[in-house]
Amino acid sequence: MTQLPTPTNPLRIGTRGSALALAQAHETRDRLMAAHGLPAEAFQVVVIKTTGDRVLDRPLKDIGGKGLFTREIEEALAQGAIDIAVHSMKDMPTLQPEGLLIDCYLPREDVRDAFVSPGHDSISHLPHGAVVGSSSLRRRAQLAARRPDLRLVEFRGNVQTRLKKLQDGVAQATFLAMAGLSRLGMIHVARGAISPDEMLPAVAQGCIGVERRAADLGVAEMLAAIADRDAGLRVTAERAFLTRLDGSCQTPIAGLAEIQGDRLRLRGEILRPDGTQVIAGERVGALAEGAAMGTDLAAALLGRAPADFFV
Repeated sequence: MTQLPTPTNPLRIGTRGSALALAQAHETRDRLMAAHGLPAEAFQVVVIKTTGDRVLDRPLKDIGGKGLFTREIEEALAQGAIDIAVHSMKDMPTLQPEGLLIDCYLPREDVRDAFVSPGHDSISHLPHGAVVGSSSLRRRAQLAARRPDLRLVEFRGNVQTRLKKLQDGVAQATFLAMAGLSRLGMIHVARGAISPDEMLPAVAQGCIGVERRAADLGVAEMLAAIADRDAGLRVTAERAFLTRLDGSCQTPIAGLAEIQGDRLRLRGEILRPDGTQVIAGERVGALAEGAAMGTDLAAALLGRAPADFFV
C-alpha cells in the first residue's frame, strides 16, 4: 500500500468554491477517510476560482464553453499545487490535458432535472408566454421543442443565485439538477423531478469525477478504493457519445446510459438550439461495449442530421 496522507502531509483536494462544489469535495474526502481510516486533518480542501465563476454576465458559449470551469484547477493539478481535483462530470470537456486523467467516479446521484418555480407545479402548468430562466443550451432547446410559446432568458450563477433570481421575479421557473439539490440538502426546492423520458439529462449529469496526475500511482491506488464501477461504465458510454459529437456548450446534446442487468442501454439526442428539430436514438449492448456504443450512436445521429444542423 502506498504511503497515506497525514495531518502534516495532507492530500490536497482542488475544487471550485461554490457550495455545491465544496459539498462534492467534502464527499470525496469523506469517502477517502472511510476507505482508508484517515482523519479529516489528513486532507486539505483547496478552493480555486475559475474563469467560469468570475464571468457571470455572458453565456458560457460566448466565453469559451465548459473548460472555463476546469482550466485553472487542471493547471494547479498539473503544476503540483494540488494532488487531486473534484469535478462535476457534466462540466468536463471531452479532452483532458496531457498527463492528467479521470478513472475514479463516485456513485452516481439522481440524473434527472428538477423543475423549480415559486408558483407553478410543472412545465405543463406554466402559462402561455411565461418566462423561464436557464443557462443550459440543452434545457433551453428541449423546452423550446416542447413549449415554443415560452420565453427563455439567460440564467447563470450558482444554485443560490438562481433561486434569488426566481424570488426577484426575473423568471417564473428554472431548472436545476436533482443531484445538486440532493448534495446541498435542498431537495425541497424542486417542485418535482422531470423524467428522462420527458427531458433527457446532460451527459454525465449527477456524476462526480476525481482527476489525478497519470503518473501519480500512489494517488491512483487511494482512489481505486472509492471508485464506483457502475458509474464508470455509464459515464464512459455517455462521454464517448459526446466526444464523437465534439460536444461543447455550443451544441444542445443529451445522453443517458443505464445498466439493466448485464446490459447497457444508451439513449442520446441532439437538438437545434431553437428546438425546431430533435434527432434521437438509442443502443443496447454488453456492459463492456459502452464506448463503442456511444461512438456508434453519435455517428448514427450525425448521419441523420441535415448539413445545416450545427450552423
